This record gives sequence, structure tokens and C-alpha cells, in this order.
Amino acid sequence: MKFTPTALPDVVLVEPVVHGDSRGSFMETWREDLFAESGLDVPFVQDNQSRSSRGVLRGLHYQIRRPQGKLVRVISGRVFDVAVDLRRSSPTFGRWAGVELDAAAPTLLWVPPGFAHGFYVLSDVAEFVYKCTDYYAPEHERCVRWDDPAVGIDWPLLKGAALELSDKDQAGLPLAEADLFD
Repeated sequence: MKFTPTALPDVVLVEPVVHGDSRGSFMETWREDLFAESGLDVPFVQDNQSRSSRGVLRGLHYQIRRPQGKLVRVISGRVFDVAVDLRRSSPTFGRWAGVELDAAAPTLLWVPPGFAHGFYVLSDVAEFVYKCTDYYAPEHERCVRWDDPAVGIDWPLLKGAALELSDKDQAGLPLAEADLFD
């Protein structure tokens, strides 16, 4: 596996080795020893999967207590995936990193605790899976506005595709009003 920091050094792109032949392919998407050797020595306690249609934007989500680190990947389709640093003491506070995740060129993204996370679906349908370092705790869930100008995410919104947001995501707070990490 290859581990490459993004524009935010704590957010890491993980490229697995894909072994293929005439029968198909195989890859390891999680291996505790290799992740630990790369500095990502994290316990995972929950796996999640979502399915979304073209133009759906989910996020920017985080848990203010019991924060979750997430190892995310797309198993079908394509998304633009984003992490925003919400740690006030960080030199990259308020900055974002975004990468395209595509099932046809499998990569994973590590989003550590203390970051908000979201994604926008670029294909007709996308299946998104992720491992979490803590359990989902809805009472601690928060949402930063996907379009907050203070963060300035350059979402690659598709022409002709209606943007779809949940009520929760539409009610997200600007960074200046959000609960943040120290």
C-alpha cells in the first residue's frame, strides 16, 4: 500500500495494490500492520455503507464528542470526498482537502478524528463504505455548512444535476458558529 498525505497532512490517501488476472482482481483495503507502520495506528469499531444518487451531497459531518476517524472508499461509482480540519489548535484549522474517489481506480481516504467529512456524488449512483474508530452517537453529531464561504470548498457541482441535501445538511452551521475541537 502507498500512503500519501493530502494538502492537509493528517488526511491521507491510501492506494492499495490491486492484483488482477483474467479471473478478476484482489486487493487488501485494510491491514493493521501496514497502517500502523505508516503512522495510522487506529482501532476500528464500526463499518458503514451508503448508497446515493447523482447530485447528492452528504456532509459536512462530525461528532463533537466521541469523534470518529474514518477510512472511506467507493465500491461503485465516483464521488468527490472532502475533509475539513476543525481543530482550533491545528496549523491547518478551517482548511479543506478534497479528492475524487472512483471505484474504477480504487483508493481510500483516511479522515482523522477532529475533521468534518462530506462527499458529493459524481456518477449516476455511488456505493460508499467506511470504517469508523468510534460508534455513531447521534446526540454528538454536528454539521458544518457544505457551502460556508469561510471554508471555501470548490465542489465540482455537475451541470444539469439537481443538488440534493438532507434537512440536517441544509441546517448545517457556518464554521464561525459550529462546535469545534481544541
